[in-house]
Amino acid sequence: MQAAPVRATAIPSFTTALRAVESLLLSSGQRTARRNAWTSVLEDRRRAKDRVEAQRVLDQSVSRSLSLHP
Repeated sequence: MQAAPVRATAIPSFTTALRAVESLLLSSGQRTARRNAWTSVLEDRRRAKDRVEAQRVLDQSVSRSLSLHP
């Protein structure tokens, strides 16, 4: 008896399925606008993280400076 052939078709990921639904529901311009908005959100988060890190470094340098010159 011969085994049934195995298919190597990948099951689409959730992201792939979501993009397919998005392409059906939204026009190209709306998709571009949504993706641009999300890119802006990610960039804002990155800048906020950088600001927090810069503030931490400044605070550390000030506290070291104050401890050296009482």
